[in-house]
Amino acid sequence: MKEPRLAFETHVVSGNPREHACDLLALLVREGAVGVAKISDAQLAAVDGALGGLLHRVARDEEFTGKENTAIVLHTHGKIGAHKLLVAGLGKKKDEGRDLDLLRAQAARAVRAGRSAGAKSVAVSWPHADGDALLMHELQALAEGAQLGAYKFDRYLREKKPPKLRRLDLLLLEKKPAAAHRDAAALGVRIGEATCAARDLVNEPAGQLTPGALAETARTAARDAGLHVEVLGRAQIEKLDMRLFLAVAQGSTEEPRLVKMSWLPPGHRPAAKGAKSGAVALVGKAITFDSGGLSLKTAAGMEEMKTDMAGAAAVLQAMRIVASLKPPFPVHGYFGACENMPSGTAYRPGDIVVGKNGVSVEVLNTDAEGRLVLADVLTWACEEKPALVVDLATLTGACVVALGPLIGGLFCNDEPLATAVLAAARRSGEEIWRLPLPAVNEEFIRSPIADLKNTGGRWGGAINAALFLQHFVGKTPWAHLDIAGPSAADRERSYNPRGATGAGVRLLAELIRQRASGRE
Repeated sequence: MKEPRLAFETHVVSGNPREHACDLLALLVREGAVGVAKISDAQLAAVDGALGGLLHRVARDEEFTGKENTAIVLHTHGKIGAHKLLVAGLGKKKDEGRDLDLLRAQAARAVRAGRSAGAKSVAVSWPHADGDALLMHELQALAEGAQLGAYKFDRYLREKKPPKLRRLDLLLLEKKPAAAHRDAAALGVRIGEATCAARDLVNEPAGQLTPGALAETARTAARDAGLHVEVLGRAQIEKLDMRLFLAVAQGSTEEPRLVKMSWLPPGHRPAAKGAKSGAVALVGKAITFDSGGLSLKTAAGMEEMKTDMAGAAAVLQAMRIVASLKPPFPVHGYFGACENMPSGTAYRPGDIVVGKNGVSVEVLNTDAEGRLVLADVLTWACEEKPALVVDLATLTGACVVALGPLIGGLFCNDEPLATAVLAAARRSGEEIWRLPLPAVNEEFIRSPIADLKNTGGRWGGAINAALFLQHFVGKTPWAHLDIAGPSAADRERSYNPRGATGAGVRLLAELIRQRASGRE
């Protein structure tokens, strides 16, 4: 799989919005900066003055006041440095996470407007935060949003329109850019690009992105990023005693692959046997196509099942960011890739399979396969005694029923880890909601003839699936993210296109960054 190239170069520059030369200037404004009577924002007022009051007249006629996610566009007729002007609303000031996400959204809007206008250069000016630390978060968010907004999956289109946009300038007012500012924007570019690369993987047809192809993508990404990588085949998976994983894979002619990508800090030494390693383990679900197996899905139910490896795509691409962050602790990314197919060799409803940790599972529904593969991979990850493990999976439709298509579900057995994941979600703009792990629901996944059964019935499906996974992590602090809803979108929303969203990449990158900086 080819990695996407950067859509355009991003620069942090010192500039006056009125004078800055570019094809399109995006002025991001708070609600109230433009009013019926006057323009209260000094930068806007200066631009309006140069335009002879045109900005205020257009804003008044279109009743634009800077409300959240509103915008107006006008031509400048050469009266300022920009050929075209976009004024976009950020609404009233909110909490930090929401404000950062609005910057992502409006940076995406600016890039899309620039591309539609055939612009070669776009500049963005916004009301800077007080304090350099938050300013750097804003620069990162703007750079991320711009990359995310520029994404388009057009690999299989015969006719492509090459974009003209080559440069994005983030304008600092009355401040000379420092190396830290440029580094923040560069991190945003890397995260945005990695998210787009995850989108490409999830959008790729399952006939092209087989388990082997996904594993080779991981091998290439690891080599380019300076990560260690192991790619194991069926015989090696058998030696690891991953019978749940192999049961799911046995119905397909495509060979399964088990992948481990590792960041090891310089001078790292393995922990003593039985001791905690201090590592972070990231695990992704990697069913490259899910037919449901012998518990066959409907035709409509299979249409989007190439996306059932979105968790692994997020882990794979997040590991590239980890390599650039260089945290002082090891980080390992794991996934077990296979197809779930019906055939004469497929596993059957009623089968009992014993997992890597010795837990036996009665299979009632072969379409509840993701938790079986994850069970063995989580067991493997936890054998290395990590400090914590986070898994991402398009696991249950029940989570979409509970939370809708835009919000992921969080299940966690450790309060500090839950707090850290929620904080990373807020800062990165990834919407998640914590759901419970009630012990009372254990009765729904108990089997009379095995230790567990792989489905707990119709009610509480997301909870029951998470409770099932909990049996394979032991006492390791563990967070499970069910991203069945936000992993793909049925239409364009904000900086997310129709199709794959790359859900999880930004959250994982922020979680590692927080932990590396000592903030959890």
